[in-house]
Amino acid sequence: QVQLVESGGGLVQPGGSLRLSCAVSGIIFWTYNMAWYRQVPGKDRELVAEISAGRSTNYADFVKGRFTIPRDNAKNTVYLQMNSLKPEDTAGYYCNTRVGSTGRNAWGQGTQVTVSS
Repeated sequence: QVQLVESGGGLVQPGGSLRLSCAVSGIIFWTYNMAWYRQVPGKDRELVAEISAGRSTNYADFVKGRFTIPRDNAKNTVYLQMNSLKPEDTAGYYCNTRVGSTGRNAWGQGTQVTVSS
């Protein structure tokens, strides 16, 4: 059974940096595409960044040039490096992958990021 566990959220000032981690178990990690989403109350969850098994990356326009999504296959972990944070980046951040023949979404429990002075 796939399990995704996020960590690294917290309170940071505007312009600061955070690195989120997502530790993954239950799948052959290096063969899976991974993604980070975020959600604020009352709004839909939105894609922030994704990385393929082949390490191709894709970023939402609102984080391009500020966030990166590296992965460490030896540690079964995907990261979200967030730089130049803005108050509008405040959200719950969720790790995601798709599993099974139907591509069912698997989610972590989320980690809260608050950007405020």
